[in-house]
Amino acid sequence: MELTSRLCRAQETAQLERAAGTSLENVRIIAERAASAWRQAAIDAEHREARRARARAIAELMSVQKQQSSQDDLMFSENPDRGLAQV
Repeated sequence: MELTSRLCRAQETAQLERAAGTSLENVRIIAERAASAWRQAAIDAEHREARRARARAIAELMSVQKQQSSQDDLMFSENPDRGLAQV
C-alpha cells in the first residue's frame, strides 16, 4: 500500500505535536525523528502523485490526438478525382 501525501503530512504534524508536548527528552528526540521520516515520505508521495498526474494528462492528450488522427484518416481520399471521402 502506498501512502498518500495527505496521510504523511498528518502523521508529521502529529509527531511534531507529540514532540512539542512532552517533557521527556527521549520521547521528543524520537518524535522529531519520526516527523522527519514522515516529512520525507510526504515529499516522496507528492513526487509520485505529480508523476501519475502528468502520466494521466499525457495519456489523455495521446487519446485525443489518436481520435483526431482517426478522423483525419477517414476524411482522406487516395483518389484525387473523388475529393474527400464521405463519412
